[in-house]
Amino acid sequence: MVLSNEDTNMTEQIVIVGAGPVGLTLAIELARYGIPLRILDSAKASTHYSKALAIWPRTIELLDRAGIGSALVNAGICAPAVRIMSPESSIGRIDFTHLESRYQFALLLPQSDTERLLETHLGDLGVKVDRGTTLKAFEETDEGVSCTIVGPDGVEQIIQASWLIGCDGAHSIVRNSLGLSFDGDTMGQSFVLADVQVRGLNVPPTEIGVYWSGEGTLMFFPIGHDRYRLIADVGETPRHDPTLAEVQAIVDARTPGGITVTDPVWLSGFTINERMVPQYRTGRVFVAGDAAHIHSPAGGQGMNTGMQDAINLAWKLALVVRSKARVSLLDSYHDERSAVAHHVISASGKLTRVGLMKGHLEQTIRDFVAHHLLGHPWVQRQATEQFSELTIGYPNSPLNRGHVPHAVETAGERYETGTPFGAGPEPRYALCATDTEEAQAFIARYADLVEPEPREGATDGLLRLIRPDGFVAAIARQGDWSPLDDCLSSISKTGS
Repeated sequence: MVLSNEDTNMTEQIVIVGAGPVGLTLAIELARYGIPLRILDSAKASTHYSKALAIWPRTIELLDRAGIGSALVNAGICAPAVRIMSPESSIGRIDFTHLESRYQFALLLPQSDTERLLETHLGDLGVKVDRGTTLKAFEETDEGVSCTIVGPDGVEQIIQASWLIGCDGAHSIVRNSLGLSFDGDTMGQSFVLADVQVRGLNVPPTEIGVYWSGEGTLMFFPIGHDRYRLIADVGETPRHDPTLAEVQAIVDARTPGGITVTDPVWLSGFTINERMVPQYRTGRVFVAGDAAHIHSPAGGQGMNTGMQDAINLAWKLALVVRSKARVSLLDSYHDERSAVAHHVISASGKLTRVGLMKGHLEQTIRDFVAHHLLGHPWVQRQATEQFSELTIGYPNSPLNRGHVPHAVETAGERYETGTPFGAGPEPRYALCATDTEEAQAFIARYADLVEPEPREGATDGLLRLIRPDGFVAAIARQGDWSPLDDCLSSISKTGS
């Protein structure tokens, strides 16, 4: 369905502030569901910096639903492993090639390319980003949200929105205007980042290389054509943009030697904040991505977490806007995604602190333990599933129903069978069960919410109801339809 910003009923549209990966993902999801929207960004052009690099398998699986996953994969580097080393020896290797996913790698793609591909796909859906347009203020009314915006010509305009979503980054105007606190801490360490040409690195050109040395940590992320993103900690020094000579000195001190860096495209210093909002929704206004949570870049989870915020919110908003679900469904956005953000902040912070460990004895013990643990298959599996985000789920979601002891999955867990759930022009639940009269009757009871035909069920005799984002909503034994009925009747606007 092609949408036109000019032809939209302005009182029913959704307004998204921020056209980074999070805002663009949200816009794509809503546009393919046929929801009128407007997406604003104060920048006159998309970023030309590489910024966030890693897109993890779970994010690609979810983007497949919108038909954009393959384009991203084809444009990036598919890194099958992370190699951890000291200057003297190998410590361990985290291998993604055994993941239970169609995508058994970390996709390394500069954020500039990610945004370009997402914006092109959004354009194909008929929506254009309003660039050079700033949200100045907003006020919630009985009908929606009244937004004052300033266009690239400096002229103010008031537009009406049914819902407003702030995807406008760590310095979010939406968050600040809501008065939401951004609680957390700033790490005492400073870091440097360099996008440079690298020669002499003894790591396969598609793998991520990490050096743990007595001087600190140094990471190499391949971008392509011998170009790498380097990240290193530089102690409790004032934040500053490094020179190429300083980057070369760090490389010399933390590697076996023989590695040269040249042709810098981006040299920057940064510090790490770990912060999040107490509430993702206030009335008709939401925050997502860095506007809601920021954390250590260790593990490359930040952009992915924000894009998955957008996907979680989009199908729920679409059902509410289409009058197929109760407004209370939207409360689950905060419940589910804030729990994920808490986990990501904790895990990425711990990973950062492991890399920053000081003292010869402590580092020796760290390297010894990591070497032996990463050689254990169970540890390998846990590490790869955590990095890839395949273990992210919503075990405590208020939307979950049913419990079957010893079942392979439980309500709230990811459920992948090959064909993406939630693809197509409408957000619909999928019933995975044998095609019986009972199954058809269940589908008929919730015709507005469920796919018209059941999908092939597993051979374990269980009924599964799968959400539009591919997580188990309800699970029960064959013949016990009550958990599935309760799941949908609790959100259905028309009832069962």
